[in-house]
Amino acid sequence: MYKTLLKPVLFRMEPETAHHLMIAGLSAAGSVPGAAGLMHAMYGADDCPETSTTLWGIRFPNPVGLAAGLDKDGQAMKLFSAVGFGYVEVGTVTPRPQPGNEKPRLYRLPEDGALINRMGFNNRGADYLAERLKSFKNRPVPVMVNIGKNKVTPNEKAVDDYLSCLRTLYPYADLFAVNISSPNTPGLRDLQQGDALAELLKAIVQEMEALRQKYNRKLPILVKLAPDLSPGELERAVGTISDSGVDGIIATNTTLRREGLKSPHASETGGLSGKPLTALSTDLIRRIFGLTRGKLPIIGCGGIFTAEDAYEKIRAGASLVQLYTSLIYEGPAVNRRIVRGLSELLKRDGYSRLSDAVGADAATATS
Repeated sequence: MYKTLLKPVLFRMEPETAHHLMIAGLSAAGSVPGAAGLMHAMYGADDCPETSTTLWGIRFPNPVGLAAGLDKDGQAMKLFSAVGFGYVEVGTVTPRPQPGNEKPRLYRLPEDGALINRMGFNNRGADYLAERLKSFKNRPVPVMVNIGKNKVTPNEKAVDDYLSCLRTLYPYADLFAVNISSPNTPGLRDLQQGDALAELLKAIVQEMEALRQKYNRKLPILVKLAPDLSPGELERAVGTISDSGVDGIIATNTTLRREGLKSPHASETGGLSGKPLTALSTDLIRRIFGLTRGKLPIIGCGGIFTAEDAYEKIRAGASLVQLYTSLIYEGPAVNRRIVRGLSELLKRDGYSRLSDAVGADAATATS
């Protein structure tokens, strides 16, 4: 229904207008009794033993999640939780509301199966998201909250913004992601390197421990990295993350690279997502898995359109994966296709559960 009815209409609209219309529609539908059940019946993925997994004490009914950026303010969490995702990531959220960058700031690249965005963390702020999360009880899947800093906050005070988000949202989240890798907030990616990263993560881990004691519940926190780090930068960043006590890494955010694109929008500034990122992010996952010796869970994100794309990232070292761009192009049926395809691929290769396949290619390469 999406590809034959909704997509042709939405793709005639300016991309951000279509995005807001879709989120508003899903938000409204989420308050209609029975809507979530209907969406699950239409698009829900199977909850099978071989594709479910448990990480950080949290059960994920399947490994395919919604990446941050699509539902920044948690307006459509209820419906997204019903359409086959194993978990949903909301945000990026900042302590204070902000409008983001000037429009236009979102571009479709259909010739490349890609998107370019320079949104700039447009969101309604942590207090608004906290109320949305507070009202979403009895969640069918975990909800991850992606946190960032306000644009006007200088990097030397960035830690204050991240800690503020944690304090506001900790009672209502299931896990957190620290966004220090968006290319659309000036200077943000500098936080991935050197003493700035070490100091930021030290403060975050200390705050997470204080919040664990306050609320008597431990939540995991992950760091989202850019795909454009040099080998040396990546090795140093992963080493710092591993030493910090953070619970995992998301690989990757959008890229600034533009090689091989065909679309007339290829020269637009911002972060590129979708198919051009598929191999790049998978390679980064493989390198991170090797650097951490498989001891730090990885969430793979970037250019996943098929079960094979997801499986390559899992075999490279990802314990979970995320979608964004393929959902825009393929619609919610893509979740069910990927989960069912993963089940078939696991059986084909003789794996009885997803965790057995994590890092299989990396292990083969080093054996």
